[in-house]
Amino acid sequence: MDKSMDLPELLTVADFCDRFSIGKTSFYREVNDGRLKIRKFGSATRVARADAIAWAETLPIYKGEAA
Repeated sequence: MDKSMDLPELLTVADFCDRFSIGKTSFYREVNDGRLKIRKFGSATRVARADAIAWAETLPIYKGEAA
């Protein structure tokens, strides 16, 4: 089963943070550092599903002991 199919097309900041287990400070750090794209609709901030998946795929993979 394709995991991307259970994500809505656009995620709120809260939904993104819940689904990817990060805090809002880390979320905005990723945005400010250019690693995560956001969409703005007036004052609303959203993350497109494709951008969320692309961001997650760039995270490092550690082998062996937990970091």
